[in-house]
Amino acid sequence: METWFGARSDYPFTLFSSSHLIVLAIALCGFLFVILFKNTLSATGALFQLLRWLLFSVLILSEVSYQYWAITHGFWSFNRYMPLHLCGVASVTAMIGLWTLRPFWIRLSFFIGFAPAALALVTPDMPYDYQHFRFWKFFVHHTVIAWASLFLAVAFPKSITWRSVFTVYGLLLAYAALIGFWVNPWTESNYLYLSQRPTNVSPLDFFGDGLWYYLNLCLTALLLFAAQYGIFHCLVHKKRNATK
Repeated sequence: METWFGARSDYPFTLFSSSHLIVLAIALCGFLFVILFKNTLSATGALFQLLRWLLFSVLILSEVSYQYWAITHGFWSFNRYMPLHLCGVASVTAMIGLWTLRPFWIRLSFFIGFAPAALALVTPDMPYDYQHFRFWKFFVHHTVIAWASLFLAVAFPKSITWRSVFTVYGLLLAYAALIGFWVNPWTESNYLYLSQRPTNVSPLDFFGDGLWYYLNLCLTALLLFAAQYGIFHCLVHKKRNATK
């Protein structure tokens, strides 16, 4: 237990190793389950309520356990462990969405939580393999963020509109400006990877440098939001309307 929850591990993480591929397969199965059983996810149904509070509980447990681990080992600092990265914010919005079931939080969680968390699973910023707590926290947390974001959108498809693409995108730009111009310089942090690219291999490596890096970030976010809406509309919203 001391080694599993310890400060360090002797087992480094390897991209696309067997442990990585297994957790990716589990995440994919969850996505397929939500899509295939979308017609049974009624807000008044027992299955919906079970999944709703299970996802909510795992999100809270993941965040609290991570903060506890960092504090216990003396690692905690504002510039590294606050949930200010996009997936951290998506975790909070997903919890609020699961609790309140309000359209604003559902659409916010879907656009900032589904694709970013799914992409993070593919190219994780992860130092240790499955023998350490950090591995399980990262993959469980990011998987459940993506699941919860999709789960809420599928259960309440009318919350996801074309207009919401631009609404959430505008909010994201405002948040990025706050982080980039104030939080990161003030705390010497790298939230949203606006100060520099992540150290691990990621799609951000192809975004260039300087002004091009920020322009590519903005453009990619908008295209990603639009693609999410289009795919969701075709796979879930449109088909559900056709069955009515």
